[in-house]
This record gives sequence, structure tokens and C-alpha cells, in this order.
Amino acid sequence: MINYKPVVIIGAGRSGTNMLRDTLTQIAGVETWPCDEINYIWRHHNVTHKTDEFTSDMATSKAKKYIRQKFDEMAEETNAKYLVEKTCANSLRVEFVQNVVPEAKYLHIVRDGRDVVESAKKRWEAPLDTEYIGEKMRFVPKSDLPYYGFKYFLNRLYKITSRENRLASWGPQFTGMTEQLKKVSLEEVCAYQWKASVEKATNAFKNFIPSSQYHTIYYEDFVEHPVKNMKQICAFLNIEITPEEIERLTQDVSSKSVGKGVRTLSDKNLLERVNTILKPAMERHQYEM
Repeated sequence: MINYKPVVIIGAGRSGTNMLRDTLTQIAGVETWPCDEINYIWRHHNVTHKTDEFTSDMATSKAKKYIRQKFDEMAEETNAKYLVEKTCANSLRVEFVQNVVPEAKYLHIVRDGRDVVESAKKRWEAPLDTEYIGEKMRFVPKSDLPYYGFKYFLNRLYKITSRENRLASWGPQFTGMTEQLKKVSLEEVCAYQWKASVEKATNAFKNFIPSSQYHTIYYEDFVEHPVKNMKQICAFLNIEITPEEIERLTQDVSSKSVGKGVRTLSDKNLLERVNTILKPAMERHQYEM
């Protein structure tokens, strides 16, 4: 069995988790799955649970065995020294993840909720990407295929027939999301989605995960100072890397999306409602409103 270290990136959808993973996996020996996320693997044996909010005790022996097996197989297939995983729904179930991979190191990335709302709304309104779905479907447990097949059919049907011009569901499924979709604007749902992800993860890291196992990164600081941040991340993960290599792997990091949410949310009343939802978690992470 190959000896490797699991590295789990935790972050709300559209918070820079892809950017962070793709930067890290340029380093020799740092590998990941050949698809965007593996939520199907994390949900196996809990597939019909209505949300992505899993408690620690939902990591049953069967669930843990299956997920660990898939980690081991991918690490062996890629000859990984570090295996990076970045399913955004894990922000709602950090305790569950810790129960499955207690030796993991965590990178918690946080982004300004207003910019996330702008970016997430585009994903809710985007057409279904069949190629993207196909890449992920390779990792669906066979017994779960009928469940997900029907779910994607309904999601596509909703997109085609609904007047709302959005998917029936996108991103981490938080408690109460279905009800919120019926009551408030899509922007406000995106704000609640970000809030749930950030607050759940922050509380888990504060109360459940040893401080030596996690490192918090702020998207805005990362894109403004990528070399400094990557040095800190590599030190945290005990990855030996030269300054020249860090310069190379961060050369395409861009800060052009910082502040985009405030500029896009031009409706003052809507921006005020969104800010009200975001404010407690934003202030907790010292963002200025």
C-alpha cells in the first residue's frame, strides 16, 4: 500500500478551491482525481440524505471503508505523495470528513461572499455541462447510478421548463435550501449557501479539528500575494520546494475577479438584503462591509 498524505481543500463553491487545487497539483508528487469533485464517493452509503450536511456519526464503518478504499486506489494509481481533494460540499460536513480521514491536512479557503454570490449565480443559470458531468459520473458507485441518473434528469427538465432560467439545484445542499428557493431571489439563495458553507466549516475547525491540521487562506490575499501564500501552504504541508518553482506555479494566478460582486449587484435593495445575510460570517472573517 502506498504511503501518502490526504490534503482536503475546504471552501464554499466559487471560492477558489479549483485554483488552489490546480496550483498545488503542479508540484511533483501532489496528485488529485481526474475530475472536478468526488461528491458521489463522499455520499456513498448516505446517498439519499436530503442535504450535504452530514454528522460525524454518519461516517459508518461501511462508508469509511468505501471512501478510504477510493482514496487509496487513486493514490496508488497516481503514485501520490500527497492526494488533494476539493469537494465543496465538504464545507458542510468537516466533522464527517475528519472521521473518515483523521490524518488529513486541511486547507480552508474563504472568499468575500459578495463575489461568491455573483459567481455562483452564473453557475445556477448555466446550461448543464454534459462533458463535466460525464467526467464525474465515472466515479459514481454502480448502486447509486439510478438515483443520480433520475436526479440529473429532473435537474435538466427543470432548467428547460422553468420560467426561472436556473437549475433545480446547484452546489452544496444546505438545510432549508429547497424552501429558500421558493421564497427569496437566487442571489439571496447564493448568499445563504455561502453563509452555511463558511459558518459550518469555521465552527468545525474551531471546535473539532486540531489547529495543527488546518491552515486558513483568504482568496483575496492569495491572488494578490500568491508566492507568499504558496510558501506558507508548502511549509504547512511539509512540501520541499524551491522559490523558483513557487514563482513558476503561481505565475497565472489573477486578481481580476476581486470586487466583482459589489460591482455587479447594482440593485441597492437586493445588495442590502444580500449583505444582511452575509454580514455575520463576513465580519467574523474580518471582511469590511
